[in-house]
Amino acid sequence: QLQLVESGGGLVQPGGSLRLSCAASGFTLNYYAIAWFRQAPGKEREGVSCISSSGGSTNYADSVKGRFTISRDNAKNTVYLQMNSLRPEDTAVYYCGVGPCGLRVGDRSEYRYWGQGTQVTVSS
Repeated sequence: QLQLVESGGGLVQPGGSLRLSCAASGFTLNYYAIAWFRQAPGKEREGVSCISSSGGSTNYADSVKGRFTISRDNAKNTVYLQMNSLRPEDTAVYYCGVGPCGLRVGDRSEYRYWGQGTQVTVSS
């Protein structure tokens, strides 16, 4: 079964940092653009960031620009999301998906192979 596996979430205080990982199960990530999404309770799943297959192009939602950094290590078949200066409003379940990375993160419907997600909670 083709699926992505997210990890690295946890509880962190405001202003803290976390690094999320997105690994592939059953296929190689190297040929695909990847996006990170998040879903807070009672809200729609929203795009956070995406990265092209080569890693040469990235995009970010305005709400995370300057605080989050997406990267990939194709040798490790993994995409990362470094999250700094975390805020309570960043609290959500974070998911990664395979899909396009053009001028912005696409609509949720454009992505596939979602994993179970990883919970990020920012609270004092």
